[in-house]
Order: sequence, then C-alpha cells, then structure tokens
Amino acid sequence: MAESPSQSDAQLVAHQSPGQQADSDLTSLVFEIRIKREFFMFVKSNALMICHLLTVLKTNAIAEMSQQVQMGMENMLKMVYEIDQNSVGIKEEIEKSKDFAMEKKRILEEEKDQFQKAAYTILDMLSNSRG
Repeated sequence: MAESPSQSDAQLVAHQSPGQQADSDLTSLVFEIRIKREFFMFVKSNALMICHLLTVLKTNAIAEMSQQVQMGMENMLKMVYEIDQNSVGIKEEIEKSKDFAMEKKRILEEEKDQFQKAAYTILDMLSNSRG
C-alpha cells in the first residue's frame, strides 16, 4: 500500500517549481488511484467471500430441508405400514364376526324349526284329544 504524502511534503510542494509541482500532483494522483484500487480489491474480495458464505448457507438450508422432508416421508411410510397392519387385523375381525353371525343365524334357524315342530306336535295332540 502506498504511503500518504506527509505535511512536510505539502510544505515542500508550496516552494516547488511548476515541473516539480506537476510531478507532485502526478504522485498524489497515483497515490489516490492506488488507494481506490486497493479499496476496490478489498470490497471485491469481501463480496466474493459473502457470496460464498451465502451459497454455503443456502446449500445447508436446502440440505436441512431435504433431510426434514425425507424424515417426514419415512414417518408417513411407517404410518401407512401401521394402517395397513391395522386394516388386516380389522378385516380378520370382520370375517370372524361374519362367521359368528352366520353360526348364530344357523343355530337360531334350528331352534325355530324345533319350536315349530313342538308347536305343531302340541296342536296335533290338542286337536286329536278334542275330536
């Protein structure tokens, strides 16, 4: 980095010839250009670093979001599996209930037939005893 002209240099400039004054002005201009160039390079390098950091942060955010989505999908898959397992159990219970209901219906039909036979037998006995 170039050094700034000192105050004593400024006093010398006042006592310089026009040629020396032009050289001094040129030196000041070169110094100013160097300062601006170094400032620009500093800003540029920091801007690149900030862009890199933003890219890293964005990549990390995307990776974290992707991981959360994957975990959500895995949890949903587990829930679907559990629902499927429960539905199998429910279907088995429905089949058992159907079988039980059919057996109960068969037993009730047999009992109905027995009561009807008994009732006809009693009616026959009553009609034979009167007649």
